[in-house]
Amino acid sequence: MMKKNKKQLKLEDAFVPVEEQPYEVPENWCWTKLGVTISISKEKTDDFSDTSVKYVGLEHLENNKGLSGYGTTEGIKSLKNIFHTGQILYGKLRPYLNKHDIASFDGVCSTDILVIDVKNVVDTQFVNKFLDMDSFISYTVNNSKGINLPRVSGETIMDAVFPLPPLPEQQRIVERIKSLFSKLDEAKEKAQAVVDGFLDRKATILHRAFTGGLTKEWRENKGVDYSDTWKMDTLGNYANSQYGYTEKSSSKKIGPKFLRITDIQDGQVIWKDVPYCKINEELKETYLLNIGDIVVARTGATTGKSYMVIDEIDAVYASYLIRISINRKDLLRSKYLYYFLQCPLYWQQITELSSGIAQPGVNGNKLKTLQLPIPNVEEQDKIVEILDYLAPVEQKARDSAELALEQIDAMKKSILAKAFRGELGTNNPSDESSIELLKQVIKE
Repeated sequence: MMKKNKKQLKLEDAFVPVEEQPYEVPENWCWTKLGVTISISKEKTDDFSDTSVKYVGLEHLENNKGLSGYGTTEGIKSLKNIFHTGQILYGKLRPYLNKHDIASFDGVCSTDILVIDVKNVVDTQFVNKFLDMDSFISYTVNNSKGINLPRVSGETIMDAVFPLPPLPEQQRIVERIKSLFSKLDEAKEKAQAVVDGFLDRKATILHRAFTGGLTKEWRENKGVDYSDTWKMDTLGNYANSQYGYTEKSSSKKIGPKFLRITDIQDGQVIWKDVPYCKINEELKETYLLNIGDIVVARTGATTGKSYMVIDEIDAVYASYLIRISINRKDLLRSKYLYYFLQCPLYWQQITELSSGIAQPGVNGNKLKTLQLPIPNVEEQDKIVEILDYLAPVEQKARDSAELALEQIDAMKKSILAKAFRGELGTNNPSDESSIELLKQVIKE
């Protein structure tokens, strides 16, 4: 019995109707469906006797970056897709992650990765760049199936509308994108280095602060020796600790603000977002926060996180926080202590105090055993003065770098949007219309 032939694609069927075209493109471009220019490979295997074959899983595709490595087929048993050099690998699970790249080697991959073949009417890199378009990502997300594990089907990918330029223009666009992205990537690398180095620089500054390095010149000018004014001592000799109040929070103004661990982010509290709680006046006096009080998270992944009260605020604190209130203010400054609670020496002790238990945590008594370097209050004030100056400078540098990263990403999206509108200045009106490419597909 003869097999039925597949339905022959007609030229008029290859075009996207005008009313469905997202935007205008140059006259020698045309709108088609992505599936007219690509196909999804069906090549599969369950033979993994050759363990030297390279295996690509979703974990080897980084979101927005592409292939970052590969594994081996050792231990793999279920059916996998086969791919070859030059094919596009596209992660169909959670399409918002935008995982795809052009394979630079042969191998097998997860069935959650679509293997895309491009026809000779499109440039592979042009298609791969198209998959980065915000409009395409939104399309795949909106048309994926599944709540917890959303997937987009190959049929949906094929049905995406696609702006098709002449082949020489596709190649010019790819080169222009590469050139523009290369310059942006250089700037991005520098900005990322600033962001990545922020915590290291902060740790270095704090280490110098609490080993006397920041105030070395100040002591020399004062004629004071480090050994004469610095000593290691126990926090409990200078401060009291107290657990917080247990009550349900409420968005209604039924009492004072109710500070919780989750309200503390990067050492800051946005008080307008902090909920309220019920509490009688007697208990309120016990748990009321005062300027200079420091609260420390005592349990969970954020154990050790701290915040110092700097404003007059009608607030109490929740039971997963411990308040540290200094009772020897003549010997220990609150802000000096707060800065110490951010330095490596402090975090090393917190790690040691909370280790060996299933749920990380410290209690009030353990906190009071913390060892801290204590100079005289005059030098503490100087250290705080220096850190008050350096901290915002470093933070500003980090914020500027993060803003630069956001701007670079926005510029890349803008470049892609212009590229697929024919607005990068590369289009040559004398190029043969891409309709001829569609005719070529029809003939095949």
